[in-house]
Amino acid sequence: MKATKPLGAEMADVQSSPDTRQIAIDKVGIKDIRHPVRVKDRSQGDQATIATFNMYVELPHNFKGTHMSRFVEILNHHEREISVQSFKDMLSEMGERLEAERGHIEMTFPFFVNKKAPVSEVESLMDYEVSFIGEINRGKRCMAIKVVVPVTSLCPCSKGISDYGAHNQRSHVTIKVRTKGFVWVEEIIDLVEDQASCELYGLLKRPDEKYVTERAYDNPKFVEDMVRDIAAALNDDDRIEAYEVESENFESIHNHSAYALVKRDKSDEESA
Repeated sequence: MKATKPLGAEMADVQSSPDTRQIAIDKVGIKDIRHPVRVKDRSQGDQATIATFNMYVELPHNFKGTHMSRFVEILNHHEREISVQSFKDMLSEMGERLEAERGHIEMTFPFFVNKKAPVSEVESLMDYEVSFIGEINRGKRCMAIKVVVPVTSLCPCSKGISDYGAHNQRSHVTIKVRTKGFVWVEEIIDLVEDQASCELYGLLKRPDEKYVTERAYDNPKFVEDMVRDIAAALNDDDRIEAYEVESENFESIHNHSAYALVKRDKSDEESA
């Protein structure tokens, strides 16, 4: 009969044992772990949601493995409320507990906004995909917020050449910003929706449908217009340090999408 170690006896730390292959690993950790969180909400204070986390660290060439359980322990320690500051704290804690100089955390979750229809003012929830993306490199933390905002875009060319009507489509605008001041998620959503042909709503009555149809017709936008107008608004916001804006228009009269991207790092320009 094989002997077993008594409970509480010291066990070998295999992950920390040396490795002789001389190959460092850029990212090692856990992926697609779901966890309940509370995130800050401009109107309600905070909201409960479920996030999917990816958590990685750099592994030096001389270590065999990392301690996977510590990622989950860090996550549980910060489960009550996630803000930009607590997310940065999580990055620092991950670097310290896993003895890593570089680390990466991605947190993606559905974020809900209660919206009123433009005419009837009937209320409904709209969901947006939001991500917090953080990296730490030798103690320096970098944080970005990414939001996917669905909107309506109406083609200026179609309107210009048609005797009546114009084709429109649903578009996904993905905006990723690095900030040097506090910015609400809802502010990013508002900024994008203000530059679209028309924003989307969860629930519309007939007067609302008439409004959004006519608003889009009066406000045509190419995919190029969309990213340029959003970029111009971001350029005017001193809290935004860097950004990437991309728009994908799911064309209603083509079997392909129209796409455009603009990116800028203001901090690089200031230091140049």
